[in-house]
Amino acid sequence: MLSERIEFHPEAEAEIFSTVAAAPAVFLLRGEDANSEPYVSKTANLRRRLERLLSPPEEQTKRLNLRNRVRLIEYTLTGSDFESGFVLYQILRAVFPKTYSNRLRLRFAPLVKLHLENEFPRASITTRLGRILGKGLPGKNVYYGPFASRLAAEKFLNDALDFFNMRRCVEDLHPDPKFPGCVYSEMKMCLAPCFRGCTDDAYRAEVTQVENFLDSRGESLRRRMAAERDEASAKMEFETAAAIHSRLDKLSSVLQQLPEFVHRIDQLHAVIVQKSLRPESVALFRVDAGAVAGPMEFPISANEHPKSQAASLAHPQSLSQSMEARIQAALASFPAAKPDSAIECAEHLAILKRWCYRGSRAGEIFFADARGDLPMRRLVRGIGRVYKDEAPETALSPKPAQ
Repeated sequence: MLSERIEFHPEAEAEIFSTVAAAPAVFLLRGEDANSEPYVSKTANLRRRLERLLSPPEEQTKRLNLRNRVRLIEYTLTGSDFESGFVLYQILRAVFPKTYSNRLRLRFAPLVKLHLENEFPRASITTRLGRILGKGLPGKNVYYGPFASRLAAEKFLNDALDFFNMRRCVEDLHPDPKFPGCVYSEMKMCLAPCFRGCTDDAYRAEVTQVENFLDSRGESLRRRMAAERDEASAKMEFETAAAIHSRLDKLSSVLQQLPEFVHRIDQLHAVIVQKSLRPESVALFRVDAGAVAGPMEFPISANEHPKSQAASLAHPQSLSQSMEARIQAALASFPAAKPDSAIECAEHLAILKRWCYRGSRAGEIFFADARGDLPMRRLVRGIGRVYKDEAPETALSPKPAQ
C-alpha cells in the first residue's frame, strides 16, 4: 500500500536521509523480526522525522529512538493533511485490524436517523449506520449527517420537529384507544398514534413531510409555508399571514443551525479538492454515500504546459467547458469506494467529519444536488483556488432540486 521502500543501515544514515524528501508523508518502520509490531505515523516533513527517530540518540533524553530496531522504511509522500490522514487510516486498518480505531481516536459522527422500518416511524440521534445503508430501498431507515456534535444534532432535530406532529417517544407502539397519551399529544404537537388519534395513512403522510424536510434541507417546508402566507395575504387574512410569517422566521433560525456538510447519507455525493504533491496538479477525492475514495491526481491543464496552465487559471471562464469535460471524464474513470461494512462507512464519515469541522481546514468540498449533479462551474473555480492556495468560497451546498 505504501509506494516507497528503503532498507535502513545505521552506517549509511547520511546517504539514506538525503534520498528522502523533506515533504509530508505517511510512513512505516519495520524491524528484522517480521512478527514485531511496526511503527506507523504521518508527518509534515519525512526527512526531519526520520532523522529524529533514527539518528544516534542524545545523552540523557527520553525522546523515542528506533535506530537499533529499524531495518526497513516504507512511505508514501502526500500532498495534504487530509490525504495523510486518509492514507494513515488505510495503513493502520491493514496493519492493526483490532486496534486501529483507538490509535486514530476515531469518534463516529452524530447522525439523525429516521426509523422508517418502524410501523410508526420516529427520528433519533445515533452514531451507528444500519446494514442497508446506500441500498436505496424504499421504506428503510435513512440517515442525515455528519453533525459536528451530538448536542448540535439533538438541538437541530428537536427544533425541527416542532414544525411537525410526528411522535417523539422511543417505544414500539401498540395503539390502544384507552391509552392516555403524553404531553406532546396534549399540546397538539403529535398526531397520537399511540391511542389511535389519527389514521395510519395520516401518520405516514406526516412522516413523509418530515423526510422531505430533511431531504431538502428545509426547503420543502419553507416553500409550503411561503405559499400559505401569500395565499392568506391575497385573501386579506392578514392575521393568519402574519402568524405564518412569524413561523417562517422561526424556521429560518432553525435552518441556520444546519451545517452545509449535513446531507442524507445514501445521497451524499461530493468531490473534495486538495493540494497535490505532483506539480501543476490537484488531488481529487470522491465521496459516495459517505465513503471516501482517492486520491486521484488531476492535472490543471490537458497539455500540462506551464504557460497554458497559467492562462487557464487566470481566465477560467474561457476554458470552463473543456475543464468541466475533463473533470467529468476523470470522475467517470475514478471508481467509487465500496466499504465492506457499515462500520467501515461510519469510519469514513468520522474522517470526513473530522476534516469538515476543522477550523483550519485546507482544501474544498463540492456536494452534488438531489439529482446527483455536481456544481461543475464552482468545482472548476475551486480547483483553481486550491491550486493557487487561495481562500475558499463560503457557500458549499448546492441548491435543492426544484
